[in-house]
Amino acid sequence: MVKISPSPDDLATLSRLLRKVEFFSPLSVGQIDKVLPFILFYGYKKGERVVRQGEIGDAFYIVQDGQLEVSIKKWVLGFSKKMAVLKAGDFFGEMALLERTPRGATVRALTPSKLFALTCNDFSYFLKENPAFADAVRKLAARRKFEDSHR
Repeated sequence: MVKISPSPDDLATLSRLLRKVEFFSPLSVGQIDKVLPFILFYGYKKGERVVRQGEIGDAFYIVQDGQLEVSIKKWVLGFSKKMAVLKAGDFFGEMALLERTPRGATVRALTPSKLFALTCNDFSYFLKENPAFADAVRKLAARRKFEDSHR
């Protein structure tokens, strides 16, 4: 993983992609602009792991470019099962922003990939600075927990 300095085009792409993420869709353009400085930009080589199943979730990611494989290791059988392939515009780890629970899957770059990342610590700071947004996020999280528990 290598940290990249985002170009103005990268930031425009990020702003557009954030609107597709349920947590960020209620934000105004001005509020989105306040989030942008907190988001990091990373490059991953083919085969490089982004997150590992079982690690405590500490960041949320949006794929800007590339393809990533999501796999789950079945402990009893000892093998990994490919669950999905993520591509530009996809995201993962949003629940890590609210609950630092263990990751449910491993994500690895299938091709050279660029990802935007927002750490839990930076997100927590942003919530403290934006109480109305924090309330909306808490309501969304409560609804998602309810929906997940009834599946």
